[in-house]
Amino acid sequence: MTKELDLDTYLIITNYKFVICLFNKKNFKSIYIQEFEFKNNTGAIDFNSLSKFLENNIFKIEKLTSKFINNIIVVIDIKEIKDLNIGIKKKNYVENLNSKNLEIIISEAKDLFKETYLDQKIMHIIIQNYLINGKNYLQFQKNLQVNDLGLEIKFISVSNKLSHQLEKVLEKYQIKISKYISGNYVENYFQGKRNEFPVMVYEIINGINENEVMLVPKNTTNRGFFEKFFQLFS
Repeated sequence: MTKELDLDTYLIITNYKFVICLFNKKNFKSIYIQEFEFKNNTGAIDFNSLSKFLENNIFKIEKLTSKFINNIIVVIDIKEIKDLNIGIKKKNYVENLNSKNLEIIISEAKDLFKETYLDQKIMHIIIQNYLINGKNYLQFQKNLQVNDLGLEIKFISVSNKLSHQLEKVLEKYQIKISKYISGNYVENYFQGKRNEFPVMVYEIINGINENEVMLVPKNTTNRGFFEKFFQLFS
């Protein structure tokens, strides 16, 4: 593994600050971290200030690593992030519950979300509850004989307009956004734990939540557990 592959760059955007972090995935330490706090009475992102913040820090990181930043993970914690639960019910299902038929059901929910919310980009898909034969389960139950199946699925999304604006800002530095993460989701998942925020982000990205369906590119060959488990592609 090269030094470049050992590093992730996170851009964290909230209603009151920007943070950029270069994170070492081997030792779980932040090599470089800078933040800029500001007053915000509108709740909207000031893209000019964001561009200046990036200009002040991108080249410092690249000089530090002697590598260009090609991709960045954007963590967003602002009011515009949408959380929506969708319920899917299957009656007279009469099948053993396995990863393949679960994939089909979640794909249906994903397609329904996309058809209904054309202006939204999915960040996270999280199974909140499994209702199997009238009984609630919080985690996947493999190979149960199922007659009635219900899933409560949470979708966390960002608007296409906002993602496009962020992509335009980063294009100035020849950087692509590889993934969007909800900062509020990260904080809520680790509630009560004292891990540093970049570590929590890294663990969310790498599938610590067993109920999150990981969205991976179609050409991914080295899949983690949930990529193998659900095989859902963005």
